[in-house]
Amino acid sequence: MLYIFDWDGTLVNSVARIVSSLKLAAHELSLPLLSDQQYQEIIGLGLKEAVDHLYPGVDATLQAAMRDAYSKHFVAADVAPCPFFEGVTETLQQLLNDGHHLAVATGKSRRGLNRVLAQLDWQDYFHATRCADETASKPHPLMLEQILEQLGYHPDEAVMVGDTAFDLEMAKNAGMRRVGVSYGAHPVSRLATSEPVAIIDNFADLMRVV
Repeated sequence: MLYIFDWDGTLVNSVARIVSSLKLAAHELSLPLLSDQQYQEIIGLGLKEAVDHLYPGVDATLQAAMRDAYSKHFVAADVAPCPFFEGVTETLQQLLNDGHHLAVATGKSRRGLNRVLAQLDWQDYFHATRCADETASKPHPLMLEQILEQLGYHPDEAVMVGDTAFDLEMAKNAGMRRVGVSYGAHPVSRLATSEPVAIIDNFADLMRVV
């Protein structure tokens, strides 16, 4: 089986760092400061789509400056990688030991994902990865379709695991089973609208529900 994972808020506890970096970027550019909840709601989208959603109507130059400022603040705060959630490393290793394939489908940029994988020495841990700046942003299913094609899987042979409605809606659009995690960016009530097979409170529970 192929297991595809979102990164931020699903595997790693980075939601607070993302929100803080967005607020610092907005302050730097004198954009209106929004609530933590508003920033948290766009986690999972590609950075361009996230900024478009947060600050609609601003010109392209300011949107690009916001994206650059966010990336600068996030990298500065991310000298030490965000910690994995409880049970993540052990569960991923067990899935590999059992012969499954692992992949990542993330709203991070390719540069950002490569940087953190290098920090962790996990460059060869996943069999495929797709990032929002090299394909369509969630909830469009293209990044999942590309992973399936690359690894030779049918949607029935794969499951997407994520913490946002964007993750689960993407999987639904791809005709793929989906599992939500309750501890990430979006509340359980929002995850449930995409009809996941399960919503788990602990990552290790994935072994039980799929």
